Amino acid sequence: MEVKTILAKNIEAAGDKAAYDAACKRLLANKLILAWIMKSCLEEYRDFDVEEICEKYIEGEPQITKTAVHPDEEAGGGEQIKGEKTEDNTIREGTITYDIRFYAIVPGTKENIKLILNVEAQNEFYPGYPLIKRGIYYCSRMVSSQYGVEFVDSHYERIRKVYSIWICASPPKYRENTIARYFIQEENLVGKVTEKKENYDLLTVVMICLGHSEGDNYTGILKLLDVLLSSEKQPEEKKQILQDDFGIKMTKTLESEVQDLCNLSKGVEEKGIAIGIELEREAGTLRSIKNLMDTLKLTAEQAMAALKVPEAEWAKYVNKLGQ
Repeated sequence: MEVKTILAKNIEAAGDKAAYDAACKRLLANKLILAWIMKSCLEEYRDFDVEEICEKYIEGEPQITKTAVHPDEEAGGGEQIKGEKTEDNTIREGTITYDIRFYAIVPGTKENIKLILNVEAQNEFYPGYPLIKRGIYYCSRMVSSQYGVEFVDSHYERIRKVYSIWICASPPKYRENTIARYFIQEENLVGKVTEKKENYDLLTVVMICLGHSEGDNYTGILKLLDVLLSSEKQPEEKKQILQDDFGIKMTKTLESEVQDLCNLSKGVEEKGIAIGIELEREAGTLRSIKNLMDTLKLTAEQAMAALKVPEAEWAKYVNKLGQ
């Protein structure tokens, strides 16, 4: 049985409004799309297949903006992503709402170390302030909000690395079809020391600036996202490109559902046969009881005792005899 995938349905639902806020977030929150972004932009996932990232390393379902969080009040505990909380609300720092935020496991780590990822969709690259600074601020908030959730007291070793990934649909010309990364790195000013990267590599901002097919570098994730979020391409064209160029299936075979249905039918059939056999047995026993009562003038109890009917079933047959 072939049915459309969730992504295919969302593409059709978005239509020519794919770049609009709500539709854009829903399209980007698809685990397969996020897996493509992770493989293309995050060093931890470059050597892994998209399908593997999707199935093994994205935790739960991507959460789209909707959950209110009050870090100031938290005491601890740490359809798309079991999403990380999408709103940070603190008394002193105000409220910021993330488009999409979720956990991802770092491949090859013994303790399944997790990252916290945030994906934002932005139309303008210069909305009145440097977008990169906003990305750094979002990272900083994701780090600070881990207190009381991921760690308490002075256990700073438990801080998780965070990523804030920005997808800009209408960047300036010089930014079109580019991907840039901003992160913390070690620089020796005097002498030479080497600190473990995991102790300072805690936040990274990635800027994905989309362009046009006639521009340079129009391939990979840049082409995928441009097609996905295009307001000019029709849904059928989008689905065809995503399927042909990126191997993203638009339908799936419900083999497990069909098998479950077959198993259910078989179970119902077997149960029906068993019930039929039991009813036939009871009818035969009832006829035998009546024959003994009529022929030998026995009471129902005497007849059932003679037929060695279990006493636990006597009440049932007495009721059927109307006595």
